[in-house]
Amino acid sequence: MAKKKFGADIIVDSLNNHGVNYVFGVPGAKIDRLFERLELPAADQKSPKLIVTRHEQNAAFMAQGFARITRQPGVVIATSGPGVGNLATGLMTATAEGDPVVALGGQVPRKDLYRLTHQSTKSVALFESITKYAVEVQDENNLSEILANAFVAAQDGKKGASFVSIPQDVDDAEMPEGAQALPKAEDPRMGAASLQDIKWLAEQIKAAKLPVILVGQRGSDDESVAALNTLLHETNLPVVETFQGVGAIGRDLEDKAFFGRIGLFRNQVGDRLLKQSDLVITLGYDAIEYEPRNWNAEKNLRIVALDTAAAQIDNNFAPERQLIGNLAETLTYLQAEIAGYEIKPESQAILDQFLAELKAADEPDFQPAPGLNHPLAIIKALQDHVTDDMTVSNDIGSHYIWMARHFRSYKPRHFLLSNGMQTLGVGLPWAMAAALVRPNAKSVSVSGDGGFFYSGQELATAVALGLNIVSIVWNDDHYYDMVKFQEEKKYGSHAGVKLAPIDVVKYAESMGAKGLRVETPDQLNAVLDEAFATEGPVVVDIPVDYSHNIDLAESMVAEIG
Repeated sequence: MAKKKFGADIIVDSLNNHGVNYVFGVPGAKIDRLFERLELPAADQKSPKLIVTRHEQNAAFMAQGFARITRQPGVVIATSGPGVGNLATGLMTATAEGDPVVALGGQVPRKDLYRLTHQSTKSVALFESITKYAVEVQDENNLSEILANAFVAAQDGKKGASFVSIPQDVDDAEMPEGAQALPKAEDPRMGAASLQDIKWLAEQIKAAKLPVILVGQRGSDDESVAALNTLLHETNLPVVETFQGVGAIGRDLEDKAFFGRIGLFRNQVGDRLLKQSDLVITLGYDAIEYEPRNWNAEKNLRIVALDTAAAQIDNNFAPERQLIGNLAETLTYLQAEIAGYEIKPESQAILDQFLAELKAADEPDFQPAPGLNHPLAIIKALQDHVTDDMTVSNDIGSHYIWMARHFRSYKPRHFLLSNGMQTLGVGLPWAMAAALVRPNAKSVSVSGDGGFFYSGQELATAVALGLNIVSIVWNDDHYYDMVKFQEEKKYGSHAGVKLAPIDVVKYAESMGAKGLRVETPDQLNAVLDEAFATEGPVVVDIPVDYSHNIDLAESMVAEIG
């Protein structure tokens, strides 16, 4: 007699067919058969590894982190009602920041969809505006095709999140004999942009005085970065990264091609270089990363966009031409057209000055208060402990601005930042995903004391999984400082930013992790030595002096020539 197969089995088979290795989530009655099939598969059945978290939002963050690192869809599951509702922030962030995520949400049985029943929620309507694809399964025979389309939507064009609502009776439905999940559809292969347009761009580069490449989130995949670095070895072109384009420039090209990053306040070297350029070539740039009105405020820059999808046009971003296609192939053809290109001598002098300013900006320019650490001293100590293979996952807070401007990373998607949404709490969950995907290298999260406790309960999950994570907590005496210093700049005072104190070290120890504290600045390196030598999760509490943070928002626009 054939073994009964349920809707949940078709879901698991679909996940297997799409190469899913991990599923993150929190269980509940409306989706429990799927959890049972994931954790307790039959002897002849395989399933992805189930990672049960303490909060659905953190499960979504972990799926997003997995997706950003691997460029393959991360999968998250939650039960009906509030379980599904708790996915919203993570899916919103994934869609905004171009990370493919497939979310499965439990739902009440179909007969109860339009009744005021326990946990009945119009979840598809909730997610339609923050995902690329939101569908509710109305017939169990359509389960596999809907899931297949969810995976396609998450990966197509501008990557993002898909949401599939699964009523309980679909999860529990007995499938007809012989029911099978669809195989994975092959991803469509995109070729290079128009060869005519590539030749045109080559001529524009040769004619320009100071062409600059601006690398964004869709330009940070391995193939595009490899092609870009090959191009830069053959030419002399300056590059500016967005906060999500981090790692586009290899270590061997740093002193030749890297001219900083742009994002959050228009007063960086990268901003100034773009302002002086007579040809900005964007590579996989998305406006949500750093609005064009910030880096092209005067609306006078000449822009050419290289991307995998058409740009959203606005008053400050109207590309002269758009070269749409596979970025790596487009760059390879472009390299052949401009091999040996050199910046003109007068422009090279400008670049040399910018390089000097970029290096000078990494040096501390104030003496921190007794017992506190200068932000740049923390970054330097961290830089000395992080190898190129390690992943650093950055949370949101004042530390985010310091790290995004000054921490160097030389491999794509090894320094992770939330830029499109600037979502608080991503640091630890992303670091956990990195530890799963890259188990042979230490994973590092960097948070403020506010952001750390947004998702800090997952430290217990990290302990249970035995993940090698070092969590660095910049402690500013319990404030939401990123809000605090901007309020002070605008109003001369601050409000609503003071937090109740929590002892970071005791909290870590209560979770079964190791807790360390830098008591005085001269201990910083020794404490980090101990943290990085420890197996399993470690949390390091570092008191930081943020008294000069208002300087981060000081505008230099008037000084830009």
